[in-house]
Amino acid sequence: MAAGIDGAGAGTLRVTGRLPATREGAGTGPAESAAEVRLGIRGMHCASCVSTVEKALAGAEGVVGASVSLVEEVARVRVAPGDADPALLVSAVEDAGYGAEVLAGAGEVAKAARKRDAARDETRAELIGRFRVGVACGLPVVLIGHWEMIPGLPVLADEVRRALWWLSALLTVPILLHAGRGFFAAAWTAARRGAADMNTLVALGTGAAWLYSTAAVAAPHLFPAGSARPFYEAVAVVIALVVLGQAVEARAKGRTERALRALFDLTPDTADRVTAGGVETVPLGEVVPGDRLLVRPGARIPLDGRVRRGESEVDESMLTGESMPVAKSPGDAVVGGTVNGTGSLTVETERVGADTVLARIVETVQRAQAMKPPVQRTVDAVAGLFVPAVIAVSLITFGVWMAAGPEPRANFAAVTAVAVLVIACPCALGLATPISVMIAIGKAAAHGVLIRDGAALQRARRVDVAVLDKTGTLTVGKPRVVFAGACAGFAEGALLEAAASVEAASEHPAARAIVRYARERGAAWPAAENFAAHPGRGASGTVAGRRVLVGSPSFAAACGVDAAPLGEHLDRVAAEGATPVVAVVDGAAAGVFGVADALRAGAREAVGRLRRRGVEVMMLTGDEEAAAARIAEQAGIARFSARVSPGGKARAVEALRGRGRVVAMVGDGINDAPALAAADVGIAMGGGTDVALQTGDVALLGDSLRGVETLLGISRAAHRNIVQNLVGAFAYNTVGIPIAAGALYPSLGLLLSPMIAGAAMAFSSVTVVANANRLRRYAPG
Repeated sequence: MAAGIDGAGAGTLRVTGRLPATREGAGTGPAESAAEVRLGIRGMHCASCVSTVEKALAGAEGVVGASVSLVEEVARVRVAPGDADPALLVSAVEDAGYGAEVLAGAGEVAKAARKRDAARDETRAELIGRFRVGVACGLPVVLIGHWEMIPGLPVLADEVRRALWWLSALLTVPILLHAGRGFFAAAWTAARRGAADMNTLVALGTGAAWLYSTAAVAAPHLFPAGSARPFYEAVAVVIALVVLGQAVEARAKGRTERALRALFDLTPDTADRVTAGGVETVPLGEVVPGDRLLVRPGARIPLDGRVRRGESEVDESMLTGESMPVAKSPGDAVVGGTVNGTGSLTVETERVGADTVLARIVETVQRAQAMKPPVQRTVDAVAGLFVPAVIAVSLITFGVWMAAGPEPRANFAAVTAVAVLVIACPCALGLATPISVMIAIGKAAAHGVLIRDGAALQRARRVDVAVLDKTGTLTVGKPRVVFAGACAGFAEGALLEAAASVEAASEHPAARAIVRYARERGAAWPAAENFAAHPGRGASGTVAGRRVLVGSPSFAAACGVDAAPLGEHLDRVAAEGATPVVAVVDGAAAGVFGVADALRAGAREAVGRLRRRGVEVMMLTGDEEAAAARIAEQAGIARFSARVSPGGKARAVEALRGRGRVVAMVGDGINDAPALAAADVGIAMGGGTDVALQTGDVALLGDSLRGVETLLGISRAAHRNIVQNLVGAFAYNTVGIPIAAGALYPSLGLLLSPMIAGAAMAFSSVTVVANANRLRRYAPG
């Protein structure tokens, strides 16, 4: 006897579409009806930049909300219907000191992404050039600054030392004006709007160090005797290393985005269109729905459509993550971007442009990468206050050293204040979460798991119970004949001929299963005459002059058929947990077919792996008890409930959540919509169909339950990575800033050189990016 699931009661609920989510923080509201405008943003460097752009957009007229991605360099702005004026949004961003351009449509986004990639390459090349200038001018400055610390060098006379200091002052000018010009320009722009960011810290730190050093060289009498010592080397090293860090960071961010952008390149630029005069090669943009395209062996299928002529096998691994090719014949759907096998196909185009499955997958993934999980909103709130707080700490540090520090006080005060400014790193905070989320979501998409938002990625790691639908989820969703028995006086061939003749005209799934079964056994049959469908009961027709009925046992009984000859066969069908279909010829029972759905390949193994991960697995189905028990046993599931309505599934999920369980609901996205909405994580099966892309928090693009395990694995790996990044970023700033302020000086007599502080800041963000990139090596299982 099956172990039932609390809350899975009877009842009916008509599902007409995607229901609002019931999890915390979801629901309907003004934002859901808002239109979206996408902007490409230029000039962002850190979390403070993101906060500034979001505030600028939020203040524009008609804006409901805005989300800005530092890694993707894209802003998604929700505006009230009718109030969308992209020019005003662009102006708001530009007034805040950043560049912006409107992105419209999938093609425009793809073009903008490629432009952004080229611009990023140019920026990286420019940064490397500026770094080289910094190194060329900075090496002599570092040598002069540390002359006395290098063994074997002669002792310098005071006049020579002062001359070399003046040389250092001159050599640092091109470092400031060329290598570091971007910091000062951005800092000035931010200051004019009353804001501050990473550029402000670098510009204040290096600018103050240069001014202090120049004052020490030009007017040593203003300082206590023997204390007028410059530190130009800090200016040179800080600017050079921060510029190098930005170049490395730009390269890493480009790699992160390029992995997803490669999907744009899966579709060819041209297509071979079939016309009355032959085949012509046309740009893909000229193809419209209804056009027929010739797809040659080995070529990529240009757009979504349906096979009208030819047979082949198609590699759909880019969509589903499954390596085995899928057989295609006339009537089968194909997806743009997949690769044709050895046969030629003629495909009738059904969807083009932004309506294709590939374009919607890219759009969904990009949207998910831009949506901020709860932890990122907390980090953004901290980052918005970070730079002003660092400036305040720097001023306090200067004041404390001037008031209570040992001589030379001015030197100590200047060194520590500058060190505080240049060691603080808002970049690491800004990149810690979004770059990990972006890589994880892209990695999941590469394995056929489409995650719709970062919050779902974060919730999935805590899932401890997976509730599975039966039909179309655990099973293939295509009924097959598992038993066929002829009654006395009827040969099996005659039974197949009679039943297939009538069922060939029916669209019912059980009818198609019987026809397929007869064809596999080499049966041939004439077309039925006087065909009639009897909804909910069966079908009838005349075959070779004989009246044939095919349908449920109750249909046969209502027609006055003696059920006695069917008894043994019906018992066998019941034992199989299959649905009985009775064939009647001229009023006499001819035989019984048992029709059942088959367990998906690998479903039992997937259930076992989930259980080993500590996830309890259970099944809810609207099917009969016997059929449910058969599939549950085959899948290795001990706990299930049968004859559960869509509303009952949702109540069962809510009951589990009410007991503190974190629930993932896996269903087909149609009848399971209420339960998908009620779960912590709704996972829709669908093989890349419209429903799968529109329902649930996650869509499994393939037909394998391995996607559930992949989701949980990637979610947990991403969470570990984000925690590592955030702990590292917060620990770095929490420990580094006090040390730079001189916290170790009273006990150990140690002060942090601004040069070392700048190096630490430059490489802290690089470390975060490098750690996030470890997610690229994640492999399911």
